[in-house]
Amino acid sequence: MRRILPILSFILLTTICSQGQSSRITPVIDGNDRIVKLYPNPATSYITFDLQGNYKKGLSIYIYNGLLGKKMYEAANVQEKTTVTLNDFSRGMYIYHLIDETGKILESGKFQVSR
Repeated sequence: MRRILPILSFILLTTICSQGQSSRITPVIDGNDRIVKLYPNPATSYITFDLQGNYKKGLSIYIYNGLLGKKMYEAANVQEKTTVTLNDFSRGMYIYHLIDETGKILESGKFQVSR
């Protein structure tokens, strides 16, 4: 059982990351065309998502626990700058998805919570 959990976690993380990358319109070459800039990373008590240049209304952010895949946070119609309080987040890696109103993943990324 102890061997299965890391393997399943790796498969889940790989699937989530590849799904987010395959749905992008243009590939990330040097990181300059990313829609979301997030800081601080690693985070302790909050993290700020700053939507860059092509911000449009109706976007949603979903945050998942990187190890378990559990949805930890969801926000619809996010503002250009959105701050998420991390009180209910334990130490570890988290994955976010920026999704448009049609349900398409525009961008995926990860951040770390350290306490």
